[in-house]
Amino acid sequence: MATNNSGKLSIEIPLDASGIENFKPDKGVKVLVKNGNDVQYSQVVQFDEKGYSAASFRFETHPGALQVVVGPGDASDQELLGLQTITISVPSRFWQFKDQLQIKPVVISPYYWWWWWRWCRTFSIFGRVVCPDGSPVPGAKVCAYDVDKWWIFSSTQQVGCTTTDINGAFEIKFRWCCGWWPWWWWRQRIWEQNPILSQTVNKVLKQDLALRLSSPSGNQPGLSTFRGLLDEEGISTNKPLAPTDVEKLETTRLQLLKKLPASAELAELRIWPWWPWRPWWDCNPDIIFKVTQDCITKGTVIVDEDVNDTRWDISTNLNVTLIANEKACCRPICNDRDCPEGECLLITNVCGDPINEIGGNLGAPASPAGYLRPGAILPGVQDYNGDRPYAGTITVNKNSGDMLNVDYYEIEYFNGGSWDPVPPGASVSFQRRWMLLPALTTLDEDFLFTTMFDAGSTPHTVVESREHFEANNYFDWWPALGFRFWITNETLLFVLDSNKFSDGTYQFRVVGWQIGGSVELINKKIIPVCGKETDNNLVLTFDNQVMDPLTHDPSHNCGAGIHLCTQEPDTQVSEVRINGVIVNPCDTINAKEGTLEIDFLAHDVDGHLAVYSLVATYGLSSVVNLLSQASTSVTAIVAGTQTGWAAGNGNGTYGVALAQGAIAPHWYGGKYTLKMDIAEAFPIPCCYQIELRAWKRTVVDCYHGYSHHNLTEYSIGVGICP
Repeated sequence: MATNNSGKLSIEIPLDASGIENFKPDKGVKVLVKNGNDVQYSQVVQFDEKGYSAASFRFETHPGALQVVVGPGDASDQELLGLQTITISVPSRFWQFKDQLQIKPVVISPYYWWWWWRWCRTFSIFGRVVCPDGSPVPGAKVCAYDVDKWWIFSSTQQVGCTTTDINGAFEIKFRWCCGWWPWWWWRQRIWEQNPILSQTVNKVLKQDLALRLSSPSGNQPGLSTFRGLLDEEGISTNKPLAPTDVEKLETTRLQLLKKLPASAELAELRIWPWWPWRPWWDCNPDIIFKVTQDCITKGTVIVDEDVNDTRWDISTNLNVTLIANEKACCRPICNDRDCPEGECLLITNVCGDPINEIGGNLGAPASPAGYLRPGAILPGVQDYNGDRPYAGTITVNKNSGDMLNVDYYEIEYFNGGSWDPVPPGASVSFQRRWMLLPALTTLDEDFLFTTMFDAGSTPHTVVESREHFEANNYFDWWPALGFRFWITNETLLFVLDSNKFSDGTYQFRVVGWQIGGSVELINKKIIPVCGKETDNNLVLTFDNQVMDPLTHDPSHNCGAGIHLCTQEPDTQVSEVRINGVIVNPCDTINAKEGTLEIDFLAHDVDGHLAVYSLVATYGLSSVVNLLSQASTSVTAIVAGTQTGWAAGNGNGTYGVALAQGAIAPHWYGGKYTLKMDIAEAFPIPCCYQIELRAWKRTVVDCYHGYSHHNLTEYSIGVGICP
């Protein structure tokens, strides 16, 4: 609070820093007084050359007992009350029969004079938020947090937030103090159990198999887990820790270290009780970051660091680069080499897959054409993750350079001898979103495929180019408002619905148009590839999943919510035999040894099978992989069919099928017989559910998992008397 200079009653508080060697009167000292009603007054005073000064306060009425606190001049009143600084009491009786009071000089020792200027300092964090390719993330909110941990609990305190600029750069300045009274520091913290710390500590505790800890009594820091290890004296283990327990923590820590496994790792990670705990004297914060961006969805988290990412004891100036996740909206950065521009086009990726990884395209092997990762097996890639066709909705992107002199464009495909417009509905309209800095305003702009006519009145389905839109809508600089730029889909060229085509391999190209004076399409141009003499061209193979409930084998029992009515792919357990006896679904058989045989189907009519699995589930969340047991063998029922299975492989896969003679890019699967020992398949008497799954390699709606799949379930009881 401000200095109180009015009133009848006054107190003078002399200050004596003369005992400090080489004293310089270049720093102010704050003096704060607080009465019993928590009314506070403070002032900052300067010293003379000899190290003397004084603070004075006036009061209208009797102030009663006073608490006097002396500390660094740049500390706030609240900070001063929480710091372990010079504190003296002025009893109420000192005012007896006096209107003016002068107390003994407050002596400032070298200890305090040294610490005061280190307790509270300004820290600066400089950095950038970028995507993995180095492109900046603008308009993102960056928050820095100090981290504390105790045992398996953690606490974070926000120290500052800011927003990244157009280049993804940011600066956070914050004030950080240490030297707190423990009780003051403790009341500022919010705690929670931390699963990462729990896992880290558990790895060490498991080394001592005889060690038994109690269950925690809550989510707040406490000693309940050590109930059986601590003597009865000391801190209570029945309630959360409180500031009054602080003095006893070190004794408790030493007691626990005698009974817990030694761990240099946990000591290095500064985890109590392996490391002493005095965070109120932590004069250099320990920092993690959380970054959000209002791009597609408001508040999307794009960087979320945890205790394992902590930067311990940072300096007063910290430089960081934060790598955003795949949810971030990046601002592409171009250069002449990577982003050529002109009356040309360079298609760069499909569904995020580089063109040079899709067969038949620029820089990729010629065959199999239109398939992702042609050649099937790449170093470090799973052996069913190659030769992948596409399905569903597909995004096609170009380079970040400008495609000049193209106002509108349409998509054509090669249709058996001629280039024709793609079928109706195949070109899908889309949106781009821009952001305005510094206001952080965002807005979506529709890019619609619409019908326009050329000079000969022929209709064409076209979409406005990004470059034409920008030229007519104040990009990048928006007068009087700021810098406007795209944060989504800047490089998106078109979106294609592959369901509008029959399965197969297709060539596509982009045709550019300009707008004439009567808003007609003029100057049609097949846009060439940047840096080459050839026309732009894109090769893709489609394989969409078709449901066929009318023609699907009725014995497969599809449409019940488990098995899908499709042959893309199809699965079926046709027969189960135990010691030669057929065991139908829901049958039981009392067999503990002998041979299990399963006839099953894993098949894809288009030849794009990726993998199949065959397991038996039982009991409480227990499972046996029937394809990975020592006694397992899998043979094809139809001669010349590749099983895709090999001992030790675990599942049937496309890669193994290729090694067995399948011709890329096709593996159809087939009908097989699994044979193995009953004891390995069914380890205990129980009800078992045999689950057969199969997946296609298709990339569906740009999702690189395996969406096209099927399942068959077959339940029996084994080792159980009928």
